[in-house]
Amino acid sequence: MKNNNNRREFLKKTGLLSTGIFMGSSVLHSLLASNSVSQVQNEDDFLQAEDIFTLPKLPYSYDALEPHIDKLTMEIHHSKHHQAYITNLNKGVQSLDKNLQDKAQNLNSIFENMKLFPEVIRNNAGGHYNHSLFWNLMKPNGGGSPKGKLAESINQTFGSFDNFKKQFSEAAAKRFGSGWAWLVISDGKLVITSTPNQDNPLMNLPTIISKGKPVLALDVWEHAYYLKNQNRRADYIASFWNVVNWEAAEIAFNS
Repeated sequence: MKNNNNRREFLKKTGLLSTGIFMGSSVLHSLLASNSVSQVQNEDDFLQAEDIFTLPKLPYSYDALEPHIDKLTMEIHHSKHHQAYITNLNKGVQSLDKNLQDKAQNLNSIFENMKLFPEVIRNNAGGHYNHSLFWNLMKPNGGGSPKGKLAESINQTFGSFDNFKKQFSEAAAKRFGSGWAWLVISDGKLVITSTPNQDNPLMNLPTIISKGKPVLALDVWEHAYYLKNQNRRADYIASFWNVVNWEAAEIAFNS
């Protein structure tokens, strides 16, 4: 109970409690794994009374992932693109009738009741969750290979870490247009999948091929890489492996 209270207090201080991502979510666990306590700020600094969802602060500076992901891309991606999803999500929730508003107070509830919501909620709730997870699955001086139970499961499922990297990279490269590549736990097994736009494996939708708990995610929208890599998505995917936060992925895997 003490540990749970500490986690709740941490989320409250960082403002992440207001995102609706709490216990049982891989976002929470990856945040705790990323040693972002030094980034704590007062919730009152950015939480507006009418807003349900708010922009989480990055656990590192915008230039911390260079030379692999450049400062300008990170700044625009976080402060403009992610913020836009949150702004539009809050507006969308405010436009719902009372019954649906009650079901839209946190992301887990939105994803579970996805069929009830209009497209504006689907797109922006997905964008908010996906990016909140993505930021914390990267870190300065990251990369290398996973350890512990995640490493064991990757080796058992894919034959080797190199095979896993190849298959995950292929899923990211072959996602047509905008979308995401994922490593998820689906029916008790690790599965590599991808989703279009801002969909994710948590959404209760028939179009989600592999539903499950995200362990690793890669944003392959052009705004994630175009300033540095232009149309060379493959170069961006290769760069991603140098900043992966495997500690966060391990905690998500074990949660």
